[in-house]
Parts: sequence; C-alpha cells; structure tokens
Amino acid sequence: MANTTSAKKATRKIARRTIVNKSRRTQMRGAVRTVEEAIKSGDREAALKAMSHAEPELMKAAQRNIIHKNHASRKVSRLTQSIAKLAK
Repeated sequence: MANTTSAKKATRKIARRTIVNKSRRTQMRGAVRTVEEAIKSGDREAALKAMSHAEPELMKAAQRNIIHKNHASRKVSRLTQSIAKLAK
C-alpha cells in the first residue's frame, strides 16, 4: 500500500482515470461492433453511417492513449476496406 501522501494521491488519480478509460473503451468497442454487425448483415448504408460514428471514437481513444495510434488506424482501415467490399 502507498505510504507517502503523493503516492496515495497517485493511487486515487489512477482509480479515477481507470473508470473514465473503461467507459471510453466500452463506448469505442460498441461503436466498432455496430459497424461489424452492419457489415455482416450486408447493409452498406448502415455500415457507412455506423462508421462515421466509429472512426472518431477510435481516433479519440488513440489520442487519449486508451489504444495505440497504429491499432486505431489499422482498425479504421480494415473496417473501411470491408465496407468497400460490400459495394461490389
């Protein structure tokens, strides 16, 4: 357990941040899930609409160090590619 005052404060800070980050991660995953479900169902319009919501979520998560920047970019790229395949 933390002994110094600053270490105790850091522990409280980490606990608060963890709650916020979990919420953001859940929101991001939900947005991605909607895109994947729309792709799976073959509905291109719904996939595009969901993607316009999911892309900013992914990038915000990357900006706030919830996920790595490359991971977010790769996810966006792969989802966009999947949506493009629906057009054919």
